[in-house]
Amino acid sequence: MGSTADKIKGATNEAMGKAKQGVGEAVGSDRLQGEGAVQEVKGKGQQVLGDAKEATKDAVNKAAAAANKKL
Repeated sequence: MGSTADKIKGATNEAMGKAKQGVGEAVGSDRLQGEGAVQEVKGKGQQVLGDAKEATKDAVNKAAAAANKKL
């Protein structure tokens, strides 16, 4: 999965997790609040993974461009 897809999926999971927590709080469901918290953290992790993939790709492209200049 590409960096953009990871970021989108992460943002979606984070938003859905926050929504679940809100619904869980409104109806008094600790289970739903817990599931929401887990999903929110999962989403944040996916976004970090997307950022890391993008940074790696950028670093590789910069190194390749620098190597090509030397040739």
